[in-house]
Amino acid sequence: MATSEKGTTRKRAGSKRVLPLLPLRGVVVFPSMSIPLEVGRDKSVAALDEAMSGDRLVFLATQKSARVNHPLPDDIYNVGTVAEIRHLVKLPDGTIRVIVEGRFRAAILEYISDDPCYLAKVQHLPSVSDDSPELEATARAVLAEFENYVKQSKRLPAEILVSIADVDEPDRMADDIAANMPLRVGQKQELLETVSAMERLEKLAAMLRAEMDIIELERRIQARVRKQMEKTQKEYYLREQMKAIQKELGDDDGKGSEIEEFKARLENPGIPEEVREKARKELSKLESMPPMAAEMVVVRNYLDWLLGLPWGVYTRDTLDIDRAEQVLDEDHWGLEKVKERILEFLAVRQLSKSLRGPILCLVGPPGVGKTSLGRSVARALDRKFVRFSLGGVRDEAEIRGHRRTYVGAMPGKLVQLLRQAGSMNPVILLDEIDKMSSDFRGDPSAALLEMLDPEQNKQFGDHYLEVPLDLSQVMFITTANNLYAIPRPLQDRMEIIQIPGYTEDEKLNIARQFLVPKQLKENGLKPEQVAMADDAILEIIRLYTKEAGVRNLERQIGGVCRKLAREVVRGKEGPFEVIKDNIEDYLGVPPYHYGLADTEDKVGVATGLAWTEMGGETMAIEVSVMRGNGKLILTGKLGEVMRESAQAGYTYLRTVAESLGIPSDFSERTDVHIHIPEGAIPKDGPSAGIAMASALASALTGVPVRHDVAMTGEITLRGRVLPIGGLKEKILAAKRAGIKTVILPAENRRQLEEIPENARSGLKFALVSHMGEVLPVALAEMPEPRSARDEVEVEAAEAEAAAGSSEAAAGIDEDVPVPPAPVPPGQQPPAVM
Repeated sequence: MATSEKGTTRKRAGSKRVLPLLPLRGVVVFPSMSIPLEVGRDKSVAALDEAMSGDRLVFLATQKSARVNHPLPDDIYNVGTVAEIRHLVKLPDGTIRVIVEGRFRAAILEYISDDPCYLAKVQHLPSVSDDSPELEATARAVLAEFENYVKQSKRLPAEILVSIADVDEPDRMADDIAANMPLRVGQKQELLETVSAMERLEKLAAMLRAEMDIIELERRIQARVRKQMEKTQKEYYLREQMKAIQKELGDDDGKGSEIEEFKARLENPGIPEEVREKARKELSKLESMPPMAAEMVVVRNYLDWLLGLPWGVYTRDTLDIDRAEQVLDEDHWGLEKVKERILEFLAVRQLSKSLRGPILCLVGPPGVGKTSLGRSVARALDRKFVRFSLGGVRDEAEIRGHRRTYVGAMPGKLVQLLRQAGSMNPVILLDEIDKMSSDFRGDPSAALLEMLDPEQNKQFGDHYLEVPLDLSQVMFITTANNLYAIPRPLQDRMEIIQIPGYTEDEKLNIARQFLVPKQLKENGLKPEQVAMADDAILEIIRLYTKEAGVRNLERQIGGVCRKLAREVVRGKEGPFEVIKDNIEDYLGVPPYHYGLADTEDKVGVATGLAWTEMGGETMAIEVSVMRGNGKLILTGKLGEVMRESAQAGYTYLRTVAESLGIPSDFSERTDVHIHIPEGAIPKDGPSAGIAMASALASALTGVPVRHDVAMTGEITLRGRVLPIGGLKEKILAAKRAGIKTVILPAENRRQLEEIPENARSGLKFALVSHMGEVLPVALAEMPEPRSARDEVEVEAAEAEAAAGSSEAAAGIDEDVPVPPAPVPPGQQPPAVM
C-alpha cells in the first residue's frame, strides 16, 4: 500500500498548496484508501485535467447534499483528502473513469478560482497520535469489535480482516475500518475531520457498538417474522385441509365466516328494531340456502349494505357560536344571510335538542362560493361532509335505489353518502339541483320531495333497503344558479337563500384575503416576493373579468402568478410589484371595457338591465320605424313572455300617442321593428317592458333616449310599472357599464335599501310606478302633445293626397304624417304636422 499519513506527517506538516478540487457525491475518501470514481460533470472533468497536467494530485471533498448538480463552495465540506491519480481512462460517452489513492487529510483555506474548475488553497492536517499504551488498547478493542461485526453482519468479506490486522499504526487502522464500514456520509465526514487518533478510535468504537445493536435487532425481527410465517403457513395448510374435507363431504358452502361476521355486526345496539328484524330474516334465509344458489350473492350484498350503514352513529355538534362564526368568516367573505342562518340553527340547537336539520337552498350565480360554503358549514359544526352533484341526473333510481328484483341492483345515492360519511347526521350538499332532468325512467326531483320534506324524511324509504331511514338530523344544503328551473313543490320544501353577486369592494377584499395568498402558494411563490397592489386587482376585476362571482378573477390572478414564477425560474429574485400600469404586461390586452356606456343620446335606443345565471347584464334595445301597414316585428331570439311584454308596451303607446305628439293612427301606416342584439342568446322575461316602451316612444317621437340612463320594470297595458327580481345583479351591471341613473319600480324600494351602500354609490335611482314617470327621466326632453288643429291639418292633407297626386300614387307623399326620422343629438326633432 502507499505511504501512510503518519509517514507523510513529518514531511508535509503545515504545508500549503493550491490544488484542483473534485467534489464527491455520497462518498468520503480516507487517507491510504484506493477507490474508483466515475466523473462526468464539466468542472470535475476540468479538475482532473488540471491535476494530470501537474503532479497528479487532486483534493477530494464531499458535497453536503448529493442532489446538488452544481455545488457552490457552501455546498462542500471544508475538510477532505489530498489524493493521487493512479489510473485514468476516458470513456466514449465523455465520462472519465479514474482510480485515486488518498494521501493525507487537508482543509480548505480559500477558493482561488471556480472556472473552469475549483482551485483551492489547502493546508495539510497532520494526525495527532502517540505510542501510549492507552491508544494501543483502544485500537485493539476497536479491531476486536470490527472482527465481531464482520462475522455477525455478513456484509463484508472475511478477507478484509486479514488486511486490517496487518496494519500496525492505530491512526491508519481507524481510517481503514471507517472506509469499510456502512456508515452514513455525515458519520464518515465526522471521522475524517477528527485529527486525533484517540478521538477517532473512540467515535469509531461507539459507531461499531450502535451497528451491532442494529444487527441484533434485525436478527430478532427476522426470527419473529420467520416464526409468524411458519404459523401462517401452518394455518393455511390446515384451512386447505379443512376445505378439502368439506368438499369431499359436500359441505363446502364458504359462508360460515360471513354469517358469523353478519351476526357480530347485528349486535350493534344502535340498529333500530325494525332494521334488526329485517336483517335477522335475511340472515336466516342466507343460512338455509344451498351453497350454489343464485340468490346467495343478492342476499349477501343486501346484508352488507343494510348492516354497513352507521346506525346510531351521530357526531356531536360544536355549539360554540363564536367559534362557528370565526370558521365561517375564515373561509368566506360576505354571505351574511347564510352565516346568520347557520348561527341561528346553533343557537336554537343549544336550547332545543329535538331540532331537525335545516334544509337550505343557496341560489346565486356561479363563483360566489355556494359549494365551498357547504364544506365550511360542516367544519363549523364539526360534522362529516359529503357532496353529490345532481347535474345531469335523470333517473329516479339514483336517488331512491333499485328494487332488489333487478340484476345488479344497488341502493340510492343517499344511502351511499350516509355510508361514506360514517354518521347519520352529516352535512349533505346536493349540488346543482337546478340541472336535473327527467325522462322515461322517472323524475328525480319527485324523489327529492320526500327526502327534503322535514315532515316526511324521518321515514325515508329506499327501494333497495326496504326499511325506513331517519334523515331528520341530516343538514341538507342544495345549490342552484336558476331558481326558476327548480319545480315549485321542491322549492316549497326548502328555505331559499339568495346569494347575489359580489360588488367590486367585496371582490377586492376576497382577492386580497383569499385568492392572492392561495395562488401564490399554489404557484410556489412567497408572499415577500410579490406585491400586488389594490389598483392592479381592481384593474383585473374591471377589464379582465365579467362575472358575478370570483372564479375568473382567481384564474386571472393565477395567470399573473405563473408569469412571475417563470421570471423566478429564470433567475430574477424580485420582489415583483404588480400595479395598474403593468398589469397588461402579464395578462395581455383587456377583453372587456369598464364604464363605457354610450357617449351620445340616440333615437330609438334604450338601455335595459337583465338578470342571467352569470349575474347582471346591460342590454341595448333598438327600435326602428318605417312606412308600412302596422306590423310589429320582434327579433333577437325573444321568449314568449318578452314578446308579450313588447306588445303590451306597444299597445300602451297607442293609447297615449297624442299626448306624446304621435299621430293617433300611426299604427295603420307604420311598421315597428324591435331588436335586441346578440341574437344567438335566448332572452325572456317581463322586466324589459319599460325599456322597450321607452325605445318605442323615442323612435316614434324622434326624441333621443339619454345614454346614461338604464331601466328595468314590467309594464302593463295601462302603463303600470310592476316589480322585478335580481335587483342587486342589475344595479352592479349598471355600475360596471358607467350608467348614472337607474329607473326602478317603486315596489322594489325595500330591496333597494338592502343593497350595500358601496354598490349604490355613484348612482341615482328613479323609483316609478307608472310609465308616465319613466319617459321624463328616460328621454332627453318630453315631446309636445298634439292639438285638435294638428289633427284637422292632417285630415286635410290626407284628403288632398287621396285626390290622386302622382307622388301619392308612387307611394311618396310629403304631406302624409309619418314618425320623424332619428335626428343627431343636440338638435330638436321636427314637429309632426
